[in-house]
Amino acid sequence: MLSKIPTVHRLLFILLMLNLATLLLIEAIPAAGNLLFEVPVDDWQYKVERPTSEQPLAVLKGYLQDGPLYIVAIMILLEISKLFLACELSAVTSITILGTFFVLYSISGPMVSSITDQTARDFGFSAGGAKDINNFRANIAAGYLPKPSDITYEGLFYDYRFETGKIASLSSDKPPKLFAPTWSAASSRNPLTGETEHFLAVGLSSQLDRVAAARKKLNLVVVLDISGSMSSPFNQYYYESYRRRPDMNAESAKITKLQSACRSMIAMFEHLRPDDRIGIALFNHRSHLAKPVSTVRSTDMEALKGHILALEPTGATSMEEGLELGRSMLAPFSLCNPDEYENRIIFMTDAMPNTDDTSESGLLDMTREMARNRVYLTFIGMGIDFNSQMVQSISQVRGANYFSVHSPAEFRKRLADEFDCMVNPMVFDLALQVQAPECRIRKVIGSPEADLATGRIMHVSTLFPAPTNSDGTRGGIILLQLDRPMVDTWLTLTLSYEDRSGTIHDAQEKIILQAQSGDFYDDNGIRKGILLARYVDLLKETSTGRHGIRVAAAKDTDADESGWSYWERPGRKLQVSAAANDALSVFRRHLSYEAEAIGDPTLLKELRLLDNVMAIIPAGQIEN
Repeated sequence: MLSKIPTVHRLLFILLMLNLATLLLIEAIPAAGNLLFEVPVDDWQYKVERPTSEQPLAVLKGYLQDGPLYIVAIMILLEISKLFLACELSAVTSITILGTFFVLYSISGPMVSSITDQTARDFGFSAGGAKDINNFRANIAAGYLPKPSDITYEGLFYDYRFETGKIASLSSDKPPKLFAPTWSAASSRNPLTGETEHFLAVGLSSQLDRVAAARKKLNLVVVLDISGSMSSPFNQYYYESYRRRPDMNAESAKITKLQSACRSMIAMFEHLRPDDRIGIALFNHRSHLAKPVSTVRSTDMEALKGHILALEPTGATSMEEGLELGRSMLAPFSLCNPDEYENRIIFMTDAMPNTDDTSESGLLDMTREMARNRVYLTFIGMGIDFNSQMVQSISQVRGANYFSVHSPAEFRKRLADEFDCMVNPMVFDLALQVQAPECRIRKVIGSPEADLATGRIMHVSTLFPAPTNSDGTRGGIILLQLDRPMVDTWLTLTLSYEDRSGTIHDAQEKIILQAQSGDFYDDNGIRKGILLARYVDLLKETSTGRHGIRVAAAKDTDADESGWSYWERPGRKLQVSAAANDALSVFRRHLSYEAEAIGDPTLLKELRLLDNVMAIIPAGQIEN
């Protein structure tokens, strides 16, 4: 039978079968593929060595995947040529037919994609920086004094989904845009001050589908803190002042911070792909190369998990050592194609350095230098004594973000939906300029760079893709509080940003802010954002004692007297002053009314948090 097939076709057919058989060997029979190409190895070690390089399997696999397409294309062209010869068509006719064929082929892909995109779920964005306020909530639940840095606008916003409205007209007559913001306005009376405040919301939307937001392959190094402070129970302070222990029946209270970190790391491994590269660095008072950087495919992942679960905490804390080792491990991969690979360090720590360079500026400079070389940083905060103040400024750096782990089980659930978002920055250096007579930005809310973005320009260093469904986009909003007269006002909004391939985009939009009497909101997205922003303001003010409102430690003790470093965080029992209790009570009534008006039952957890705070010490029992 085969002998009846022309020689060229026969050779192409044999080549096609060999191509497909090899792919089958690699993909469908991993054990056989490993025997031929890569054998997973247990490369766990503590001595410092140069990271190993990846073997060329991925390159070969790429060629094999494309091979059948080229072979079949050649076969089709040969058959078309035979048909033309048999029909004795002229050269002009043949070229015309071939040209028509290729035109139809070229448009068929986009046509199919457009049909597919209609069923694909859209995605939106959230600002970099803090991605939750778990640390704040955990401290309140355990009866400890939170730090003001434990709660941030962007962290609380990421706890909620926001309507971002329809795409503005700035992109409606052009090809779909990666970043296509929406706009909404509101005027609202502050329930605590009585002042009427004016807001503009920027909805962090996109016109692309989720396929366009797919993450690149990862060059990933996980840097894990194994210092002595990681030995404390997960839900208890290491530097315990009051020996107050939370409920030991809770899962998170039964394990140490290091055990929780190890379980969380293993949960992350579930979301790595065979072509991703993974390396592990450990640090206490010095750094240890635990696993050189190599592909997931070439790594014995089960053995790696066993090594990680066997780790024990010891020694002091040098975050500088850990960060420097992580950076050096990724250095050999700095020349990887940035359109194909994302370079990231995931740094798991309680953020309490006490040796070597413990300055915020030193770590900040190192993080900035890495970002300039396209190596980005994710902090994972462990324990209720995680020092959010330590990483707050670092999270403003390009490509950086941080999360806190409340329990390994909850973190695993978050990773299921958000791991690819966590490691996939897509928009950089977003700048928005507001141009209008007598209209200025008083405050930017929902971005870690808020203090750097007042006047007429808003700046956000990084936007990450965020989970989106019918309820809206997680963290998908930034608020601008405006100074403006209560008259109709035209605003010219000019924006620019850089995408992940380095291309600069810019656009301009004109919107009108219409004069309104009393409270008004263009949509529930901006209404929810204003409510949560005021909630953060109140909690920050009560934790700092501003305006005589005080949520504070029972007694102020100087950590330096105990020999602790600046970043080592002692536990302080929470008490609430009468003035703070009164302010919290007023806002609780406002929050309850707004939650019902907005129709978001998830806001009720903030009511429960306020109830917990006000119940710690009844009003009037302590002085301001």
